[in-house]
Amino acid sequence: MLSIILPAYNEAKRIEKAVEEIREYMLSSFSDFEIIIAEDGSTDGTDRIARGLAEKYSFVTHLHSDERLGRGRALNNAIETAKNEFVIYMDVDLSTDLKHIKDIYNALKSGYDIAIGSRLLKESNASRPFIRDFPSKVYNFLVRFLLKSKIHDHQCGFKGFRKSRVVKILETVSDNHWFWDTELLVLAQRRGLKIKEIPVRWSHGNESKVSVVGDSIYMFRNILRMMRER
Repeated sequence: MLSIILPAYNEAKRIEKAVEEIREYMLSSFSDFEIIIAEDGSTDGTDRIARGLAEKYSFVTHLHSDERLGRGRALNNAIETAKNEFVIYMDVDLSTDLKHIKDIYNALKSGYDIAIGSRLLKESNASRPFIRDFPSKVYNFLVRFLLKSKIHDHQCGFKGFRKSRVVKILETVSDNHWFWDTELLVLAQRRGLKIKEIPVRWSHGNESKVSVVGDSIYMFRNILRMMRER
């Protein structure tokens, strides 16, 4: 019925708690599900913990890479591996309230190809420090203006897909890191896929791996790349 993907790189402190919380929610809400831990060349013992969870629970799959593939490639592999048509990925910090899994699922079930959580809709309940919030709003504005996207929030780590509709697009996504989400969503819009943004309750995690300055430069370079590729 539903595949949940957790991309994990050096998440030894959080991966077990995340799996247990998702397990508890899914058992109370869905009759059939799987959890895929897309563990990407971790060096802090995340692989050992993920392997243990896969041995403990039949619905948990551990995808391991000896070398760092990058978040995008790890997600690609997990989506292709998923046994269900409806696939949701979420960040290990579980910043987005798990109750929105049902919102994503219902949107996909009603016919949308992609359904995504959005922190930037008026109905959303999201609180972030200014140093994170302002660059994010500027970035999303630039993607909308320069790449003609209709989406408000491209980077929220809570997205659902119809596997059969996005697999071929994944083959054309060039980026393997943080820009993966934006590139996938822009390409999906260019191909006419139906996308729904869902307002979410979202709380800021304390251990973000995003570098405001370095990653902002990298993201802008990728926006320019996609402008040239049109």
